[in-house]
Amino acid sequence: MEKKAVLSALSALSQETRLDIFRLLVQAGPEGRAAGAISETLGVSPATLSFHLTQLTHAGLIAQRREGRSLIYSTDFDRMNGLVGFLVENCCGRSANPAARAPICAPAPEPANGPAEAGDGTTPLPRCGC
Repeated sequence: MEKKAVLSALSALSQETRLDIFRLLVQAGPEGRAAGAISETLGVSPATLSFHLTQLTHAGLIAQRREGRSLIYSTDFDRMNGLVGFLVENCCGRSANPAARAPICAPAPEPANGPAEAGDGTTPLPRCGC
């Protein structure tokens, strides 16, 4: 990942609401979340949310797609892994060659019988294959 792209991504994530949005979308996995659901979950007005989603999209951290009348946002996991890989490059003697590194995070597919539940039965477990 180029240094300019890293700086753009870090700049986008350096704002509290955008960091919350990004983390929510990471938890949602590849299927993402509708803009309305993000707004409702985080208690952010639609206009404010739109501004922050645009910043994250321009930084290449999230992608947008249309499903019917809804806009669905999801994390670009390749870009996220590239960012984290850049930050930890050569850490502890690891290879600087990106092809030699495994992804930092690979979203796990949802089980056929639905999302896994945490021990208390109310909170879904992370769906990341980390």
